[in-house]
Amino acid sequence: MRFKADEIASVIQQEIEQYESQIDVREVGRVLEVGDGIARVYGLSGVMAGEMVEFAGENVFGLAFNLEENSVGVIILGDYLTINEGDEARSTGRLLSVPVGEAVLGRVIDPLGNPLDGKGPIATTQRRPVESTAPGVAERQPVNEPLQTGIKAIDSMTPIGRGQRELIIGDRKTGKTAICIDTIINQKNEDVKCFYVAIGQKDSSVAQIVDVLRRTGAMEYTTVIVAGASEPAPLQYIAPYAGCAMAEYFMYKGEDTLVIYDDLTRQAHAYRQLSLLMRRPPGREAYPGDIFYTHSRLLERSAKLSDARGGGSLTALPIVETLEGEVAAYIPTNVISITDGQIYLQPDLFFAGQRPAMNVGISVSRVGAAAQIPAMKKVARGLRLDLAAFRELEAFAQLGTELDPATQARLDRGYRMSELLKQGVYKPMHVTDQVLSIYAGTHGWLDKIPMSEVRRWEEAFLQFIHDQKPNIWQRITDTRDLDDDTAEKLDKALEEFDQVYRRKAQAAPEPEMAAVAN
Repeated sequence: MRFKADEIASVIQQEIEQYESQIDVREVGRVLEVGDGIARVYGLSGVMAGEMVEFAGENVFGLAFNLEENSVGVIILGDYLTINEGDEARSTGRLLSVPVGEAVLGRVIDPLGNPLDGKGPIATTQRRPVESTAPGVAERQPVNEPLQTGIKAIDSMTPIGRGQRELIIGDRKTGKTAICIDTIINQKNEDVKCFYVAIGQKDSSVAQIVDVLRRTGAMEYTTVIVAGASEPAPLQYIAPYAGCAMAEYFMYKGEDTLVIYDDLTRQAHAYRQLSLLMRRPPGREAYPGDIFYTHSRLLERSAKLSDARGGGSLTALPIVETLEGEVAAYIPTNVISITDGQIYLQPDLFFAGQRPAMNVGISVSRVGAAAQIPAMKKVARGLRLDLAAFRELEAFAQLGTELDPATQARLDRGYRMSELLKQGVYKPMHVTDQVLSIYAGTHGWLDKIPMSEVRRWEEAFLQFIHDQKPNIWQRITDTRDLDDDTAEKLDKALEEFDQVYRRKAQAAPEPEMAAVAN
């Protein structure tokens, strides 16, 4: 085999011309001490706050958290047991970011974007910083488009709008998460991308939630971000920001999104743990002084963007757990002051069988009727005040005093409306069905129905409307309003159904009464 010298020379010349010298200049420090999810690193004098720090070893990263005079406090995003004293630590020059885009929908991932569902890696090249600035005042528009939860008590009395931040607050085991899961399920045909962030939850609880979302077909448009109880505090701390960043990608594309933070109490606990380990000065209840900013910079990223910015929205449903109903505690009052209203779930109501156990007196939506369709505005106008007055009247009636007929009638109406507002878990209702039910209740059609039959009557009535009066249902759905003509037709339909129901109820044995509308 003969070599041609001129060909070899031309190849060498071409390689020399295309040669680019690349020097990798990065600061390298040494780990002074490590433990409990944090590390102190010496030598990274130019590192930025919030910058990623790479440790030698098995692809473990940290986040520059404390910039001190002689060292840098780094929170470790992963297994800190693989890091030893004296190991190298390098600055990366980039901020923490997570994968975003359509590829994350339908997946169960950790706060760093690593898959936990065994379906392979997230196939996307797009990333977004975990921390970003909230939209300014000029970039927003008023919240006026409803986000239907499918829960009668909420959609009628404390409505949630797209772009709103509505706090869900209550003791443990009062149905806070169930409300959020119902809301996700109800977005099935609403074109809303959902993100459920589980912070400090048991893995078994998260697995049950994922199973419910899969069975109801809601996982197609939902991403579950998990920082479980067994995960290190740094991951629990950044989890809400990661979920928010994933939702922001769609918001800035002009789409509607919903993020649920379950729950911010545990995130506050994780942040307190990190701050105390970093020797930051403790304040009230040992929380650091910037605990308010931790939540405000997260929740302020929720917005309804102006049309010039695409008109997208990010709705936040943060959950906060109280202890013994103490709404005036530190974290609850902080988050209440940041959000646009709260839904307070009361243990007494929950154990009395009122599900959802919403306390009407304390619960409020600061967006109000602006986040309701016109039909719901009309039928639920005085419902909240009437129910709050009923609760007071009920407490008075328990004293055993004799009541006049008018007061007794108000009590009877209140009991039936409370029964009507009960709803099974994971069974969200279409907003038109809610309007029909509440209209029937507020206009006295349930006053003579025995308490034990109220929910059976409601089910039969809605079946009657769907089967025999679909034009009424369709008109309310299409116009989103309840005009005089439709209300008149609805009254006639109610009268017709009431006669049929009473006649069949008298003639039929109890098991057959559920089929009364057929």
